[in-house]
Amino acid sequence: MSEFMEPNADSVAATPRWVGLAIAVLGGISLIGVGLGFDAWNTSKSLEQSTQASLKQNDALTQRLAKSEEQNQQLQSDLKVVTDKLNVTQEDLQKARQQSKASVAAYDKKLNGLQSNVNTQLAGKANTEDVNKLGTDVSGVKNDLDETKSKLERATGDMGVMSGLIARNHDDLEELKRKGDRNYFEFTIQKSKAAQHVGPVAVSLGKTDPKRSKYTITVLTDDKSIEKKDKTAGEPVQFYVKGTARYSPYELVVFDVTKNQITGYLSTPKSGGAATSASNTPAAH
Repeated sequence: MSEFMEPNADSVAATPRWVGLAIAVLGGISLIGVGLGFDAWNTSKSLEQSTQASLKQNDALTQRLAKSEEQNQQLQSDLKVVTDKLNVTQEDLQKARQQSKASVAAYDKKLNGLQSNVNTQLAGKANTEDVNKLGTDVSGVKNDLDETKSKLERATGDMGVMSGLIARNHDDLEELKRKGDRNYFEFTIQKSKAAQHVGPVAVSLGKTDPKRSKYTITVLTDDKSIEKKDKTAGEPVQFYVKGTARYSPYELVVFDVTKNQITGYLSTPKSGGAATSASNTPAAH
């Protein structure tokens, strides 16, 4: 009976050791779980921060790309404008060069023809006449050349009448004055509401186009006004006054066209109405 009543000392002493070990193992496992959970939380936090930073960088990059694209489009637009202007300038330059080459070629052709005629005449005369007579003929040929050159300097005016000799500048005009074939009145006319007297008439300057050397004027004579629109520098501008012959009108030639003025001269016949038209010219306003 006493064997059942007294507890076994070995059994009582062994039980606490297993319990302690179990508790220790469970505690260790718990600590490991807590450590792993903390590490996972830190990793998640770092990943979230990295993701947000990447998103911000992407937004900044997107904005920079959009700005670069806008600048690129503006540059392309500016380049197109410059290219268009360059094409226009090159086209105008090419036209001017072609016109210049054509004028030089035509002049050279005429000059070569004249030189050939002179050589032919000199050779023929040398075979049939003595040296003294040849000298006289050379002078005659030179006069013929001068006359031909003068004819080449003539032009048809805006009314279809062949003009007199045309001066291209002040020095040419002085030469024409020395010839004395017509009356010449040099002028410089400013843009103004008031007309300016030029010899026996009055002239008012309208619009000018220096780039194209064009101008518009109004001539006041015989109590009437005559408008000449879009005329070109060097072109004989013709008009009639009372007493002038149909084959000899008044002629106005402009040397130079600027923004606010024109420079040139007026030529009138030596007789046949110059004095009459002067007395009938309306007052300049």
